[in-house]
Amino acid sequence: MWPWEHAAVGYLLYSLWTRARTRDPPSDLAAVAVLFGTLLPDLIDKPLSWGLGVFQTGYAIGHSVFVAAPVGVAVGLLAARTDRRRVGVAFVVGYWAHLAGDVLNPLRNGNPPSVDPVLWPAVIGPPYEESLGLGRGLMYFGDLFESLQTVDSVTLIVAYLLIPLAAIAVWIADGLPGFALLGRLRRWLRTE
Repeated sequence: MWPWEHAAVGYLLYSLWTRARTRDPPSDLAAVAVLFGTLLPDLIDKPLSWGLGVFQTGYAIGHSVFVAAPVGVAVGLLAARTDRRRVGVAFVVGYWAHLAGDVLNPLRNGNPPSVDPVLWPAVIGPPYEESLGLGRGLMYFGDLFESLQTVDSVTLIVAYLLIPLAAIAVWIADGLPGFALLGRLRRWLRTE
C-alpha cells in the first residue's frame, strides 16, 4: 500500500471508532497520532532497508506483529496513565491498520492475503534482486504510474482512489482535525 492509502485507512477506522464511542470527531492531536501510527512502519523499515541496508526487505522490525503488539500495549498503558487515551488509541489504530493493510493488500491484485510481511523475524522475505537505495521508492512510483495507465477506470477508482477520497470526505466532515496544528507549528517555527 502507498503511504496515503495507509493514512486513509487508519483515519477512517479511527474516525468511525471515535464517532461510534463518543459521537465526537477525532481531536487535532488524535488525528496527528493516527497519521503518525499509519506511517511509522514504513518510516522505520524503508530507510533501514533501502537506505542503510540493515534489512534485506522493506518489511522488518517496524512491520512485525511481534513488535507492534507490545508497542501497542505500551502506548495504551502510557496513554491511560497520562490521560491521553484517545491519542494512544489513535496511534495504535493507525499502527495496526498499517499492518492489516499490508496483509490485505494482495487482494487488490487478485491474490490471497499474506501475513508474511508482518511476521519478521520468523518470516523474512527474499532480498531485493538489486540495491537501488532510496531510489527504490522512485522506481515504485514509476511502476505505479505505469500500471495506472493500463487499468480500466472502474478498477482505478475502486482499487486506488475510493478509500483515500472517502477519508478526505470524512476528514472534511470531521472539521479537518490536525490541520490547525500545522498553523500552530508554522507560527512556532517563525518565532524561533
